[in-house]
Amino acid sequence: MTLAYVALGSNLGNPRQQLLDAMDALAKLPGTRLLQRSQLYRTPPWGVLEQPPFINAAVELDTALSPHDLLEALLAIEQRAGRVRAERNGPRTLDLDLLHVDGVRLDDPQLTLPHPRMAERVFVLLPLRDIAPTLQPSGQATVAELLARLDPTGCERVA
Repeated sequence: MTLAYVALGSNLGNPRQQLLDAMDALAKLPGTRLLQRSQLYRTPPWGVLEQPPFINAAVELDTALSPHDLLEALLAIEQRAGRVRAERNGPRTLDLDLLHVDGVRLDDPQLTLPHPRMAERVFVLLPLRDIAPTLQPSGQATVAELLARLDPTGCERVA
């Protein structure tokens, strides 16, 4: 079993419910236990600014799935939620990003671990700090330290 961290985001349909449903689906993956889930956060859009705000979260999984098998499972959950990949950084019903798998470094056409842009994204680091503040995805700075370098303006917890 290996610890893996997944970021969740949604800004179409009922984003809060999309994330809760996705967390339930993650907990039901074969050989996988959902250990922790972050608070939910409302965050401004990234990239394409003319779209609704996102609801974001993060989870910690203990999984026997390989990183590539876990990625395939994440893509299947997105697809069941109606995800359409039309525009990079555009609106979406559900986005699941595999951020980090303990002890794994990968860089192939399907998957890069740790996630190459997570240190730039408040919407990833803010919820990840809830569940893994001392995680060092780059092997150097912790999640809490990475987040302290960014501006969280516009981000707020969702009840």
